[in-house]
Amino acid sequence: MHVPTVAEMTGQGKAPEILFWVGCAGSFDQRAQEITKAFAVILNKIGVNYAILGKEEMCTGDPARRAGNEFVFQVMAYQNIQLLNSYNIKKIVTACPHCFNILKNEYPVLGGNYEVIHHSTFLQQLIDEGKIKLKEGGGFKGKKITYHDSCYLGRANNIYDAPRKVLEALDSELVEMKRCKSNGLCCGAGGAQMFKEEEKGTVRINQERTREALETGAEIIAAACPFCSTMLTDGVKLNEKEENVKVLDIAELIVESME
Repeated sequence: MHVPTVAEMTGQGKAPEILFWVGCAGSFDQRAQEITKAFAVILNKIGVNYAILGKEEMCTGDPARRAGNEFVFQVMAYQNIQLLNSYNIKKIVTACPHCFNILKNEYPVLGGNYEVIHHSTFLQQLIDEGKIKLKEGGGFKGKKITYHDSCYLGRANNIYDAPRKVLEALDSELVEMKRCKSNGLCCGAGGAQMFKEEEKGTVRINQERTREALETGAEIIAAACPFCSTMLTDGVKLNEKEENVKVLDIAELIVESME
């Protein structure tokens, strides 16, 4: 599969309509790489004019800022902004809510003004426009799916409907957890928690959240964030349910259901 880079396209005198911002998880984490591949397959299949930065892409600096290292964040952000502006990037799509939130809401103050879209919203738009065509009676028809709201997508950016509409397009049965939407529970990885030891407590957050997901009786836990996917997958393994319950990103669900 050929995934063009912005540098490659610029060298040919072309420009991508959309920059696919892959992010650290989507680049380096083995599980999240599958989500990246799924999303790239969708873009290729429907002929979206897109490119990635490839080796020129740096971390957005989100974990550094959340952990309190403002200096490191600003160094990274300025480098990214200089690069994006030099390529005249206008529109960015990312499958990571952490990247989405910081590029959309925190980069403009530093001079990085872009139209930033999360892949759940982008997929919903493509389905609505009829560009993504789904198989009649696909593999998820009638299956119970529960959706976990990512904090940076939900509470931080008020995106609740787009991922659910994507799941509804699969003809599956969406079953909500008791705590969902604005009342959703964090998976335990947000705010740089992914990279530090947890504080003492009675239960791990990802175990608590996975328990809520399993209580719905769903066969699939859908997520729209690589961090959430990791935490929930760990939770499913700890409950020894990995044979019956799968944790999948909405892009993976769509790619399996496309005509």
